[in-house]
Amino acid sequence: MSHYYDAHPDATPDEREISYHYQQHELSLTTDAGVFSRDKVDFGSDLLIQTFLNEHPPGQLKRIIDVGCGYGPIGLMVAKVAPHDHITMLDVNHRALALAKRNAKANGISNVTIQEGDGLAMIEDEACDYVLTNPPIRAGKLVVHQILTDAYRVLKTEGALYVVIQKKQGMPSAKKKMDEVFGNVSSVKNSKGYHILKSFKS
Repeated sequence: MSHYYDAHPDATPDEREISYHYQQHELSLTTDAGVFSRDKVDFGSDLLIQTFLNEHPPGQLKRIIDVGCGYGPIGLMVAKVAPHDHITMLDVNHRALALAKRNAKANGISNVTIQEGDGLAMIEDEACDYVLTNPPIRAGKLVVHQILTDAYRVLKTEGALYVVIQKKQGMPSAKKKMDEVFGNVSSVKNSKGYHILKSFKS
């Protein structure tokens, strides 16, 4: 049995169309079996999108990385709301990446780069202003904590990492890890057991 964090999930294709709204913005998204949260944009991703965009209204150019982008809701909504920014969207799941590319085209979004990436391993040092992730919890603690560690390397000074994670699915250990790596961490939003953890690179 394959999982959404596999490169080539073997789930029988079963595409469907969903819509996702943030304020006056709307995305029409194609999802499929074998990708994360295919029936609707999950609560955690929605909370991350709202929290990040509320803290960072459109302004000067920012470079953002969406780690574990799936079919694209986080990266594409941020790209739509902030068309001057550039979002690099990464995932290991080839089916999810193909959907993300289709969804970007279908919604007329061009300020994104969608590519295969195992966490942040392939990203250059100090390449971005923000890292956003709804991490692949089911891939295991080592995978999640590697993303948190690599985020420090790829962020510019004054950049920030935003992570959404449930308290019962590893939030305390993730929070501890972020504090170890960055020297700071805060829970800037929490709802229904989900926390948005933020660390900045000083």
